[in-house]
Order: sequence, then C-alpha cells, then structure tokens
Amino acid sequence: QVQLVESGGGLVQAGGSLRLSCVASRPIYSINSMAWFRQVPGKQRELVAGITRRGSTNYADSVQGRFTISRDATKNTVNLQMNSLKPEDTAVYYCNAEVSGYDYWGQGTQVTVSS
Repeated sequence: QVQLVESGGGLVQAGGSLRLSCVASRPIYSINSMAWFRQVPGKQRELVAGITRRGSTNYADSVQGRFTISRDATKNTVNLQMNSLKPEDTAVYYCNAEVSGYDYWGQGTQVTVSS
C-alpha cells in the first residue's frame, strides 16, 4: 500500500506557473510508476504526465512542452511543474501510484487558471 498527499494547487492567471507536489508514504523507487491525472466535472479523469521507476516519462499531448514531471527520491516526492498555464488546465489534479497492479490515489488538489 501507499498513501499519497498532494499540495501546490491554487489560483493563477493564464500564462502563469504552478508546481504540484505528491509525497508518497514509501520510497518512490519501490513504486512501479507514478503519475498526475486531472478531472473536471462531467468528464473522465485523464492522464497528464507519468514517470516510471526507471525514469521514463510521458505526457498528454495537451501539456507537452509546458508541463514537466520529476521526482526527488530523497523526499519520496513526485512533482509536476506547470508553465504557460491555460484556462483549460483548470481541474482537480490527482497523484497516482501503481504498486503490484493496484492503483492508489491522493485526495486531489484544485488548480484554477483564470483568463
């Protein structure tokens, strides 16, 4: 099992930046993969960015070149640096961890981008 705690959401103007952090309750190198998802009301949760245990990353087309996922093993943390934010990035962002075929989720953090 793993518990995940997100932080860093908030309100920002279009073009601005935010950094989300997700702290895991176990060493991140013991986790197969971690990712950030987002969800808006009435829509399915969608993958934003992911990082594997080996460090491979992947991004949704809509955030490629603007968002960067990274990790800090000394703090059991995965971060999402979000630059050039757009109003359509507004959503609740969730941290995800996959361990032994099971998915674990954080409580979510709201990101609101004003135009």
